[in-house]
Amino acid sequence: MLDFCSHRCTLLAAFLVCLTFFVSFWLIQWPSLLNGLHCKMKMTSRIETEVINMNINAKNTTVLVWYWPFGKKSSVDDNVCWERFGIPNCKLVDDRSMFSQADFVVFHNRELIQGQQRLPVDQTRPQRQKWVWFSLESPAHNGNVKPFDGHFNCTMSYRLDADVYTPYGSMVPQDFGTGLTVEDFIPKNKSSMACWVVSNYAAHHKRTAVYNRLKTIIPVNVYGGAVNKRLDGNVLLPTISRCYFYLSFENSIFKDYITEKLWYNGFMGGAVPVVLGPPREQYEAVAPKDSFIHVDDFPSLEELGKFLKSLAEDKERYASYFNWKLNYTVKRFGDWREEFCKICPKVSSLQKHKVYEDFHNWEWQ
Repeated sequence: MLDFCSHRCTLLAAFLVCLTFFVSFWLIQWPSLLNGLHCKMKMTSRIETEVINMNINAKNTTVLVWYWPFGKKSSVDDNVCWERFGIPNCKLVDDRSMFSQADFVVFHNRELIQGQQRLPVDQTRPQRQKWVWFSLESPAHNGNVKPFDGHFNCTMSYRLDADVYTPYGSMVPQDFGTGLTVEDFIPKNKSSMACWVVSNYAAHHKRTAVYNRLKTIIPVNVYGGAVNKRLDGNVLLPTISRCYFYLSFENSIFKDYITEKLWYNGFMGGAVPVVLGPPREQYEAVAPKDSFIHVDDFPSLEELGKFLKSLAEDKERYASYFNWKLNYTVKRFGDWREEFCKICPKVSSLQKHKVYEDFHNWEWQ
């Protein structure tokens, strides 16, 4: 009995010693721990406050659309650049009374050269304000731009060297995961060798001469206003998908001028594009080199036609022109507002004191 009591006393003494040590430790360390916690909370609060202040104080870039291209007005209510396109600190407006507040003013070339709109040269222009010349047409269809010399600070165009690059389409990386093969991306209803949708048909166009020769070598189905066989939007791509090849022939040949004829009709139509336009290297700057066939790749149109015939019969080789679809999707030009909002992220890279003194020379170089 005595041994049991002695054992209990020993345990109690050991517990009291440990408790004393534990209390002493926290009494010594508690002030420094509290101080560290206070500093951490203070630092977190300061960082959060700085972030909030940055968002509040970040200066919006105001882009004024002087008039809408082709008169097709779009809503700019609310914070459209952020809400619709995820572009922050960008205010898109079309109210001309905000001219003095605008950092950028956008002018679409077509209305200027046709005399439907004029530059506001009679208004006092803020020193910081930049004027943006916008066109998706080739120089052959942009009219006389000489009167604009000395007025514009930025170009907005399909040209890769434009201040604000605005392509007709682009390749967007896409992860489709596993399980897909290239065959899943090739329309199964191929029944025609080649097709072409054309409205602007003129004898002096290079594409007209190429077509007239090529159609004697391979069969070409032609649609569009030029032959009074217009295709509505809901049947355009299904019609092209039945063709092995699509003639993505541009109406004029100029630097970087690659339009929806490649991006929409060709790539999205599910046919292999046969392109006629700028040199191959300019196509390769925006699309995989094995995703299209260039007319200039062949010494003659006879050789081109012979190649297309053999390619249509070689399923494996034909399928190789669709390999890009395993890694990319096509995004085509769609909303004017998105393109105008894209001016804002370019602000830091634009030259502060740039002026285009010779527009004609820039366009035709």
